[in-house]
Amino acid sequence: MQLASKIIIADDHPLFRAALRQAVSQAIQGVEIVEADSLAAVQEAVVQHSDADLVLLDLHMPGTHGFTGLVFLRGQNPGIPVIVVSGSEEVSVMRRAIDYGASGFIPKSASLETISEAIVAVLKGEEWLPRDITENGTVDVSEEERKFAAALVSLTPQQFRVLTMLTEGLLNKQIAYELNVSEATIKAHVTAILRKLRVHSRTQAVIAAQRLSVDPARTNME
Repeated sequence: MQLASKIIIADDHPLFRAALRQAVSQAIQGVEIVEADSLAAVQEAVVQHSDADLVLLDLHMPGTHGFTGLVFLRGQNPGIPVIVVSGSEEVSVMRRAIDYGASGFIPKSASLETISEAIVAVLKGEEWLPRDITENGTVDVSEEERKFAAALVSLTPQQFRVLTMLTEGLLNKQIAYELNVSEATIKAHVTAILRKLRVHSRTQAVIAAQRLSVDPARTNME
């Protein structure tokens, strides 16, 4: 059955992108596949292919930290459903991904048949999680995380990149070099980021971003 014409596969590992390509082609005949290996590449792909029907998104890619990429992508492109495809298979991670806007969660250990099943289900408008995840599973998202996630969406794509680099410990000078802009431009971005996230320092911004970490031990950092 023809459910979609275009799917974006976002993963920084070529071998796993190849596996996803095989699963997608198996699930949907005649589908057009667009590949991306970083969050910036995903954003560019979404702009160039606004008619995309689905994004398959790895949580661990260059340009993103934990759930921040998912939150930002969904906020910027609410009309395109996202399935998280991740090696993190804890129930809390799966449930938080759904709570942050994903339409499904596929463990990287899943078979091609399972991946195909998940893709078809989400394209039909359903939510998909592995069968062994019970309906009464808990969602580990605090009110503080929700507020930060809502504020995160207000950032521009460039401000989001700057925040990600701050989270990686880069200085303004290093960020300016990486983005090929002036240090003064980065300082202006940082000021705007602090204002939008309602924090008073770079350190507070980084700690807030770390609350969206995939690692449950880091989501409660103060």
